[in-house]
Amino acid sequence: MRPKLVLVLASVLVLAACHSVKLPKLPLPTDLLPQSQPIRPLADARKTLKDATPCCTTFADFSYQQRLPWRPQRFELGPGSPVVAINGSRSYFLSFALPQDVKLPYKIGLKSELVGRSVTSGSYLFAPTVVQLDDAFQPIDSQDVKLCEYMGWTDNDSGAFGSVEVTSNRARYLVIYSSSKQQTDDTYWEQSASTFSTTSSTSTTPAATTMGGSYKIQHGPEGVVWVGLMDKTYKEAVNKAVCGKAPQGNGLLNALGADLGLRRRSP
Repeated sequence: MRPKLVLVLASVLVLAACHSVKLPKLPLPTDLLPQSQPIRPLADARKTLKDATPCCTTFADFSYQQRLPWRPQRFELGPGSPVVAINGSRSYFLSFALPQDVKLPYKIGLKSELVGRSVTSGSYLFAPTVVQLDDAFQPIDSQDVKLCEYMGWTDNDSGAFGSVEVTSNRARYLVIYSSSKQQTDDTYWEQSASTFSTTSSTSTTPAATTMGGSYKIQHGPEGVVWVGLMDKTYKEAVNKAVCGKAPQGNGLLNALGADLGLRRRSP
C-alpha cells in the first residue's frame, strides 16, 4: 500500500474515533451482500422443481430465439422458468443462439450467485451444465461446469465463476441446465475478509470484524446465473478464483530454503 494512502486511511480512522465521522462504505463479504433471489429452503426448492411439469424432453423442443449476450447478463431460474426433463435429470434451463461472427475459439463466462445470506445457514447455488449443439440440435459438447469462488469489491464481481470454450464451427446453439450430478454436488467456498463495524453502543471507534473459514456450498435446482461472452471482469475473476483448499505446506522459510537448495539444520 502506498504511503500516502496509508496516511489517509489512518487519518480517517482517527477522525472517526474522535469526532464520530462516518466511515466510507467498505465492501461486505459475499455472504452478507443483499440477495435479490428469494431465500427458499433447499428442500422446498427441490420439491417445487419435482412437482413442475416439463415443457421439453429433447433439445429440439427448445426455443433458440434469444441470442447469447455480448457480455454476461443476469438470469433468474426458479418457479415460472421452463423445465426440461432430459438425460435423467429435471432442471430449469436457458437456451441461446450462438453468434456466428465471433472468431473461434472464444469463451463463454458464467457466474452463479449464492442463494442465502450466510454460507453457514443452508445456502446453495445453481450449478450449470452447458451443452453446445449443431444446426440439427445434436450435442457436440457437454460439460458440468466446475465453479470456483471469487470475492470482488461488489456483488457484481463476486460469486461462483466458471467458463466454457467454443472451438467448433459447427456450434450453433447453447443450452444451460443443471444435470443430476451437478444438483447433488457442491462448490468449495472460502471466507477470509475483514470489514469494519461502527454499530457498537459503547464506542464510536470502528472495530475490525474478521470472517474466515471454508465451506462446501450445496448445489440447488434454482438460483441466479450470469451468462454471456467472456469479458475482462469475468476473465480476471475466473483466473483468480479459488477452486479448492490450498495444499498444506511446510512453511515459508522451508519453501524458500528448498528453492535455494538449503537444508534445515537439525535442532
